[in-house]
Amino acid sequence: MRVAIVTESFLPTVNGVTNSVCKVLDHLRENGHDAIVICPSAHAPTHYRGFPVHQVAAIAYREFPVGLPNLQVLRLIADFAPDVLHAASPFLLGAQAIASANRLGIPSVAIFQTDLAGYAGRNHLGPATKIAWRFMKWIHDGATLTLVPSTASMDDLQKLGVKHLRHWARGVDLAAFHPNNRTLPAARALRARLSPNGEVVIGYVGRIAPEKQLERIAGLRGLPGIRIALVGDGPALAQVTAITKGMPVTFLGRLSGDDLSAAYASFDLFLHTGTEETFGQTLQEAHASGLPVIAPRAGGPIDLVADGETGYLFDPADPDEMRDLVSDLVASPTLRQRMGEAGRRQVLGRTWQSVCGELVKHYESVLKVPTLEARRQHRARL
Repeated sequence: MRVAIVTESFLPTVNGVTNSVCKVLDHLRENGHDAIVICPSAHAPTHYRGFPVHQVAAIAYREFPVGLPNLQVLRLIADFAPDVLHAASPFLLGAQAIASANRLGIPSVAIFQTDLAGYAGRNHLGPATKIAWRFMKWIHDGATLTLVPSTASMDDLQKLGVKHLRHWARGVDLAAFHPNNRTLPAARALRARLSPNGEVVIGYVGRIAPEKQLERIAGLRGLPGIRIALVGDGPALAQVTAITKGMPVTFLGRLSGDDLSAAYASFDLFLHTGTEETFGQTLQEAHASGLPVIAPRAGGPIDLVADGETGYLFDPADPDEMRDLVSDLVASPTLRQRMGEAGRRQVLGRTWQSVCGELVKHYESVLKVPTLEARRQHRARL
């Protein structure tokens, strides 16, 4: 199968969209498929796993390149002649790619991954929120199939009137994120640094950005016997540093590979604070690492955290509840261990191999579905 992947984010930018795209490309290479990548210009590699990577014009927004529509997208897709177009978290670039695919008679699969409308609502943008939802509906109405990562996202898009929806989760590397990593020298050394006197280490991994709502961490101020470790960087770093001044917080910066595995292995529990996650990949990585997870009862975490079994879900409108739940886990090593083991069991079937295998089946399912342009031409003939 020939797959054209158009993504709003790619290497060297590291985030959930980039990670998913790379895992899909890995799977396509290992299973004999062919692919190209079209992404915003941001010093991306010319190839990934032997697949060509084509960069298109972009502008910078909050440290991210945003791809701009241009004729090159249609030409690249037409020249490659894919069986299916994969639009990863489509926005401006993805919207044009889907429209181009329809024009060329190529079915498309859109991956809903970034809650742009949620961003508009959180920032009290008023009418812009409705505009964002309409734009998202327009994008996904053009796709042959939209894949959503969680029941919350499914509900949102169904209420919006988007049709042709299916569920597609994300995989997790069960070897890179494993409880046994706690015995590795790097994890031991980091643990000794974070918890010099046996404190309970509360970890976070992700972008340090406004949408992650890390200001909630200030609600843990004064809680005895804890240390907080934040992995990541981003535009809200100065703000979070100021809010947590005087708290036992260590900023570890952006980590990847073995360093990221060691960070998870050095934590005792995992705390997620944002309410706008369409999925929550870092929660899966924490579960795979044998950690209990505390997260808001909103968005993707609702599917990922079995409340009271693999961690806790807190009411994002009640700042005291998050603190109380963290206190419960800090006070009970036995509870942390039980929930961590349950979390590990929960993700054992979510390997990237199995999840990407499901994705290929979704590709195959759209090959016989008429494209939007074909449906329009059919209606015009009636």
